[in-house]
Amino acid sequence: MYNALQYSHQLLKQQVQKNPQGLFIDATLGNGHDSAFLLSLKDFTGSLIGFDIQAIAIQNSKKRVESLDHFTKASYKFILDSHDNVSDYIDDNLVQGAIFNLGYLPGGDHNVTTEFPSTLKAIQDILNNLALHGQIILVIYSGHDNGMTEKTKLFEKLEKLPQEEYQVLAYQFINQINHPPMLLIIERIR
Repeated sequence: MYNALQYSHQLLKQQVQKNPQGLFIDATLGNGHDSAFLLSLKDFTGSLIGFDIQAIAIQNSKKRVESLDHFTKASYKFILDSHDNVSDYIDDNLVQGAIFNLGYLPGGDHNVTTEFPSTLKAIQDILNNLALHGQIILVIYSGHDNGMTEKTKLFEKLEKLPQEEYQVLAYQFINQINHPPMLLIIERIR
């Protein structure tokens, strides 16, 4: 059985297999694990745009990507900006996949966290450009002060997405202590 992080990478890999030339978004670069995973997929020839509001996250992500043994032909750029400005960077291009790791930068300041209003705006902007059968993957860490609030508000909003256009799946372990990360996956079906 996959944990939330492993499953998020399986979903990203499936999206690359569907459209290797697609546009992908890493909405919360953090330490660059998701971007490095995408850029290590040999079939990925599309483009990746990564966002973070912390300069150290951009630096950490660049180091991680530059240390890859195998690198795809995909293009990438990492942007020091909030993910709620994603629409400024994607123009009218369709997004095949997007990933968010909500919470704080591991090893960083725990007071700097993702916030529901900016996360929701980024999700809405990506939904406006999401390809048919494209996915937005949210890895949610709810074990910190702001995390549970963000999770609750996201559930309240995303459960109202029209089921004729989107499928929204929650994936989580229910018998583990200390608030293990969970996934919310949004897929455009029409």
